[in-house]
Amino acid sequence: MRIDGALHRAGSYMRRAPGTYVWLAILFVTTVALHHMSPDFEADFLRQRSTNIHELSNDPARVLFTSAMWIDGGLWLPYAVLFTVFHAQAERWLGTLRWLAVAVAAHVLATLISEGALLGAIKRGAAPHSAVETLDIGVSYALAGVIGVLTYRVASPWRYLYLAVILVVYGMPLLTGRAFTDFGHFISILIGLCCYPLVRGRGKAWNPKETLAALRG
Repeated sequence: MRIDGALHRAGSYMRRAPGTYVWLAILFVTTVALHHMSPDFEADFLRQRSTNIHELSNDPARVLFTSAMWIDGGLWLPYAVLFTVFHAQAERWLGTLRWLAVAVAAHVLATLISEGALLGAIKRGAAPHSAVETLDIGVSYALAGVIGVLTYRVASPWRYLYLAVILVVYGMPLLTGRAFTDFGHFISILIGLCCYPLVRGRGKAWNPKETLAALRG
């Protein structure tokens, strides 16, 4: 009975976040496909679907879509956890269309801004010309954008603690490494924060204190 109840709750949770789990299912299929490719073929295959400067110059719409359907590195399970913790929560709270708007905005805008910054670095001589074909693929910008918008899901004063944590987590790599992807992730957080108009009227914010009190009975 306990197992049946847990399965029922899990199914109910997933049904209220259909976009999240359809996307996750696609990533599972594409990740399995990557594991059946040779290393050389995989590198070339992913590069053609990468949102690097070269591919964006040739076919931006195609690579912006296809880059979000693959995971560089072949590890699907961590994304299953992250999608459940962040994407599913945001979709259940905002609704599928608003959640998708945040994810797409973060993925597209952060990609264009970070690649634009990289192009500027190449023109200044601060990055090699070969960087125009740097591999840039995956779902992390969309995830960061959703993590950012979830700031408004948390009630004050806990909201400010959550915000401080994500700014440190995404800001420190930018200060220490300064890779264009670190810049893209930080931009994604800011894009998520700018999506405040989409959260209006979405109900009461979550208060961790109330949840702890309910668990204690």
